[in-house]
Parts: sequence; C-alpha cells; structure tokens
Amino acid sequence: AIIRGNASEIINLARIWKLQEGSLSGGTVDSSAKTEDAAESAVLLAEYTGGAVAVSGSADYVTDGKYAVVSYGGSPLMERGTGYGCALGGIAACCLVLAEPVTAALCAVNAFNHAGRCAEKKCSGTGSFRQAFMDELYNMTAEKIAHNSFEIAECR
Repeated sequence: AIIRGNASEIINLARIWKLQEGSLSGGTVDSSAKTEDAAESAVLLAEYTGGAVAVSGSADYVTDGKYAVVSYGGSPLMERGTGYGCALGGIAACCLVLAEPVTAALCAVNAFNHAGRCAEKKCSGTGSFRQAFMDELYNMTAEKIAHNSFEIAECR
C-alpha cells in the first residue's frame, strides 16, 4: 500500500517496472538523486499500484498519483546515520492500520520531520541525536504531526 525509498530507489523501481525509460544505476542504489528528481517516478508508481509513494530526502515527497505533498523539517543528521529510512517505513506501516495509504505516509513523514527538527536542537552529535530522535518519536502527538510544515498540490 505504501512504497518508501530515497529518490534513487524510487527512480530505479519505476524503471525496473518499465514505467519510465532510462538505465538502472548499475545494480547499486545510492542516495545521490534529489527528492524532486523522483517526483515523476513516484507519481507513476502510485498510479500503477493504487497506493502511496513516499520519497525521503531533505524534504519528503508523498503522492497517491492525484495529489502530491511535500513535507518539510527533519535534520541533516538523519543522513549521517543508518536505519532512519527503514524506521520510517515501519512507522508508515503502523499508520496504515488507521488511515488510507497517502494519509498514513504523510503522517509518518511529518512525524519523522518534526522529531528530526526537534532532536537536532537537543543533541551534540549523531549519537545523542539518535537518542533525542527516539525520545521525540515516543512523545509524538497528533497535534505535532498535523502542524509540521507541508504543502499540497495536484499532480500533473
């Protein structure tokens, strides 16, 4: 119901499923592509699957193929650690229990972006950031998720 990946992963998945032209990145997928580079791929994947696609990056892009949402926040320290993307996928799956795919994906990325922004203010490095980030997620509320900055637009 939700596909989540960095921009390079989303672009390559659209190419693997032959939804887009282009060559694959040689068997490895890095995080060098920017979120906006994957917007078209994300829309095509969402239309193809009937679910939602969440592209992680400095700003996160969530779409159901009809509407696109860009969620702001987070922290550059999230790029310096491992497991944040996988954890985001897990949070999105938890949200999916209570909401349809695009709403679940948006709630998950907004929660992560809010937690990342707040954790960065309380830490002195990547180790203390991870701890502060987990504490922020633990103390997350619906109000914090709803008030994280995001923009909505129609696709195409």
